[in-house]
Amino acid sequence: MFTTLVDAATLHAWHDRPGWVTIDCRYSLADFGAGRRLYEQAHIPGAYFADLESELSGPKTGTNGRHPLPDPEAFAAYLRAIGVDDDTQIIAYDAGGDMFAARLWLLCRWIGHEAVAVLDGGIEAWNAGGYPLTSGLSAARSLGNLQVRLQPELVVDASFVLAHLDDPSVRIVDARGADRFAGENETIDPVAGHIPGAHNHWFKENFDGMQFKSPQALREAFAVYGHPDRLVHQCGSGVSAAVNMLAMEIAELRGSRIYAGSWSEWISDPARPIAAGNTPPRP
Repeated sequence: MFTTLVDAATLHAWHDRPGWVTIDCRYSLADFGAGRRLYEQAHIPGAYFADLESELSGPKTGTNGRHPLPDPEAFAAYLRAIGVDDDTQIIAYDAGGDMFAARLWLLCRWIGHEAVAVLDGGIEAWNAGGYPLTSGLSAARSLGNLQVRLQPELVVDASFVLAHLDDPSVRIVDARGADRFAGENETIDPVAGHIPGAHNHWFKENFDGMQFKSPQALREAFAVYGHPDRLVHQCGSGVSAAVNMLAMEIAELRGSRIYAGSWSEWISDPARPIAAGNTPPRP
């Protein structure tokens, strides 16, 4: 069972075997339809497509962020529709060095499906291996029997974060770029800044090119924050934060959580405090 990463050679050897399902998660925040177009043009044979705005997110209310968690049963229904059983090995991929496959990884873990991993290096690693691609839509499979076994301890809400702003036992780690964290160059959300007391760890710092850094390098990068169960990851909308959680799992630093609504939910209530400026010193 693969629970964090899988390499392209392994996926090539196993992707068409019974009990394996591959999911294309490519997406662009600048062009919501780009991922689906890329999938239809060329994807790993047998892969299905998961769209961030539909399969990987729930309905927006205006106060729950840009990419709220989907209803767990709705997400499970999507997985069952592409043939996922309780013992299916799921492999998610994106463009490589990106955040969207990690989002699907998080959601699978959240509903209690542990046999999920991300293709290290994404479709670029697959292409570098000289493996084939196909176009169009993958054939339908028999309905899967996946059951939801929700793991609510993996996520926290805005009330939890607000209640622990001054709690030294909780550390908020923001996965956005340093400029957005500092309140500069904000082009996505209507309010700039960060949650008071948060530390900045840009999700791109976890990669060496398109692939994740070594477990040892990731362990050293996150160990500065203290025990893993103290950490709560967040970002702009709860997507890139999943990369930081996945990186910690690769480093065998387990127990961190995600504030799913993240900055875009936080700023929907003007009563919640905000901060700006440079990244505070790491502990």
